[in-house]
Amino acid sequence: MSNILEVNKVVKQYGDYTALNEVSLNVPKGSIYGLLGPNGAGKTSLIRIINQITMPDSGEIILDGELLHPKHVQYIGYMPEERGLYKTMKVGEQCLYLAQLKGLTKAEAKKELDYWFTRLEIQGWWNKKIQELSKGMAQKIQFVVTVLHKPKLLILDEPFSGFDPVNANLIKDEIIALNQQGTSVIFSTHRMESVEEMCDHIALIHKSNKLIEGKLTDVKKQYRTNDYEVGILTDNAAGLMQELAQKFTLVQTDFKSLNDELKLQINLGDATSNELLHLLVQRGQVTHFMEKIPSVNDIFIQTVS
Repeated sequence: MSNILEVNKVVKQYGDYTALNEVSLNVPKGSIYGLLGPNGAGKTSLIRIINQITMPDSGEIILDGELLHPKHVQYIGYMPEERGLYKTMKVGEQCLYLAQLKGLTKAEAKKELDYWFTRLEIQGWWNKKIQELSKGMAQKIQFVVTVLHKPKLLILDEPFSGFDPVNANLIKDEIIALNQQGTSVIFSTHRMESVEEMCDHIALIHKSNKLIEGKLTDVKKQYRTNDYEVGILTDNAAGLMQELAQKFTLVQTDFKSLNDELKLQINLGDATSNELLHLLVQRGQVTHFMEKIPSVNDIFIQTVS
């Protein structure tokens, strides 16, 4: 898979403060790429450099095989966390203006806006001023002006901020649909459940340095612990725990369940999951048996801590 974006040893300093310390990233073409990190990690500095709002002190950015150039602004759609709409302008007027800044003719812009306003059921907003809209409504307009020029690379910084669950799900579906049509997405958020649901690649930046990058499944394999959650209905819980402790490392735990069973977290060690399951089914009714795969949130906290 070729890359839509390559970041090669980018450095950015503000006086004595280093925001990015030789950061290198590869965003595969057609991916939804989660850019993660705590506040102040350097994510926003990198996004600003990709959008040519600021320039790196050293290093280079390659977009779709070419060294980043001012012409590439028309290939990128950027939705910042702090939205940038003019509050006193009418929605339609503003959308047409911003579309033409991205290289669309007025006729092309009207065609795309008609499509998106119909798709998101916001046709009645054309003559409203931004200041008359709720935060969530304004977010929809911001999303439309971000994607209507059909960018190759879509950069979304906390895209669900301000949305209620219904509209957050609506925008999520639109992002996935755009990705399926070929748009590559960089997705910066603190909502780890959204990363789990949407991203196939991630990178984690902390204190100006990249600590993790790769396919999400591969990253999870690196943090795998071989721990299993087990629920079992048994008449001899103490005896079973004693027997398990001779071969495995275990602790009592808790998880949501409809049964009043013995709940354990068991580390396999050198054993296999089949060996554990075989032992359990001989001692009771197994109601729950699941590998405790590390979540993105687990990996994030473990890494930055």
